[in-house]
Amino acid sequence: MNILKCIGIILSVWFFSFPLYGQKYSNEFLSIGVGARAQGMGSAQVAGTDDVAAAYWNPAGLMNIQEKLQIGIMHSEWFAGIGKYDYVGFALPFQDRKRVMAFSFIRFGIDNIPNTLSLYRDDGSIDYSNISPFSAADYALLFSYAQHIIPKLSIGGNVKIVHHKVGPFASSWGFGLDAGLQYKNKGLRLGLLAKDITTTFNAWNFRFTDDEIQTLQLTGNEVPVSTVEITKPQFILGAAYRKDFPINTKKVENQQKDKIRTIGVLAEVDFAFTTDGRRNVLISANPISIDPSLGVEFNYNKLVFIRGGINKFQKKTDLLGKEYLTLQPNAGIGIKIFKIRLDYALTNVGNQSDNLYSHVISMTLDLNFNYLSNALKNAE
Repeated sequence: MNILKCIGIILSVWFFSFPLYGQKYSNEFLSIGVGARAQGMGSAQVAGTDDVAAAYWNPAGLMNIQEKLQIGIMHSEWFAGIGKYDYVGFALPFQDRKRVMAFSFIRFGIDNIPNTLSLYRDDGSIDYSNISPFSAADYALLFSYAQHIIPKLSIGGNVKIVHHKVGPFASSWGFGLDAGLQYKNKGLRLGLLAKDITTTFNAWNFRFTDDEIQTLQLTGNEVPVSTVEITKPQFILGAAYRKDFPINTKKVENQQKDKIRTIGVLAEVDFAFTTDGRRNVLISANPISIDPSLGVEFNYNKLVFIRGGINKFQKKTDLLGKEYLTLQPNAGIGIKIFKIRLDYALTNVGNQSDNLYSHVISMTLDLNFNYLSNALKNAE
């Protein structure tokens, strides 16, 4: 399958799904992103992603993995610790190095929410013992596959299963597909991600007891009914450039060549095109809005990393009715110790004046079974 056929299939699926009605911000937890590296760079990743997290950002980027197995894990606390976001991923290149398969699991949840529907007894008195906690959580399972089309161009896709659960009251199951392309030519990198290309469908089922329905009606709340939630397609275009600058050489004993130390720079800009109507982003239009993100990463010898990025451009109005533009700054650091890379990001997902900073911690582990086997033999 050549590149023109791939693009044709993606555009055809998008065109025929476009007339469907989709809820705005559906499955929004899948827009947060995985990995502290990406968060520190303002989520600008589509073109430059090159590790296990590529299964989320652009599955075509999985072809950059060199080890036989790569594992990624992440924990973050959003909205000043109210929400917990967790991720684990596995990427397994095939022996021929021409294909890669990956599995990713994501959970975003708010726990210990008090259920007060049974707070009042029939006589109107309050019974605090009837308060019970529940969780509202979103889950996603991604099965990813990537391969080269030509040496400089790779393609990848996701099959994703989405599950939402709100205590004992409601749950849904959904299914969707993503597709991505990534092109590399020396330092230049280009990427395209088509999310939810077939639209993602979530079938909701609500379960309330008769007493709970009565309480909702008496308090003026609408009783939800079973429905289907639709996530419309989104397209993200990205361009990145990577450059390493040698700073000096270090003599290494028993080696003919000197070890070169470098300072590397990776800069990327992405543009997300949403198709679910007018959004509060930098370029807001109906039906397509455009949301940019920019990120940069500096590294010393690929061992120490410093990152920064901006995204989430939004228009707000002050008390006098004057409109102004806001954006979300992000920063992060990383360190690679042998085969382990530890990353941290500080990002603000709330109103900038509220200081709702969120901490993101992630780890990427490379496993080379041949190296481990030899290390164990030497240890004996």
